[in-house]
Amino acid sequence: MSSRHSDAHAALWPRFGLTVLDGDRTPLDLVELFGRDVPVVLEIGFGMGDATAAMAAADRGRGYLGVEVHTPGIGNLLALAGELGLDNVRVAHGDAMQLVHQLRPGSLDAVHVFFPDPWPKARHHKRRLVQPSNVALLRERLRPGGVLHCATDWPEYAEAMAETLDADPGLRRLPAMPHGRPETKFERRGAEAGRPITDLRYERR
Repeated sequence: MSSRHSDAHAALWPRFGLTVLDGDRTPLDLVELFGRDVPVVLEIGFGMGDATAAMAAADRGRGYLGVEVHTPGIGNLLALAGELGLDNVRVAHGDAMQLVHQLRPGSLDAVHVFFPDPWPKARHHKRRLVQPSNVALLRERLRPGGVLHCATDWPEYAEAMAETLDADPGLRRLPAMPHGRPETKFERRGAEAGRPITDLRYERR
């Protein structure tokens, strides 16, 4: 991490940070985590956190819980939270689906999965985040009417995502709203490479 990131980590991790432990099934109390009862958005794989910070700054009535394994990204999001005075951001380090297992059913207002690793080789498709078992778990963590919003710049993964999400009986597809979120670094890279951006939004029935 840069000195900016490491300084932010040292100063803000005790207040805003959460370590996800493998195998831990202790339920996570979101009211305790945020210090108040707010609707919570879970963002899986926030990268450098710029889009997460922008959304949290524009939507201070909701709590944003981001989970990531990339430590420079964690440091950057903590730095942004400090600079922008974002008391509605919490940052988790570790495996996203492990964290999801610790959340209570119906506890989330929304889940964001923006530009996850597409694992383009066929033999690696089983590593993709958007697959039936994970989607079912994410859907269970949403409140009725809560939204699962996915985005990708890989057309083949977009087709696979849509097929998986459409097949879940507890989800209903919503209009895409491509301008309903800030642009991410991965999105810019994909657009510059000529890849189409696909947004998929689903509501829990």
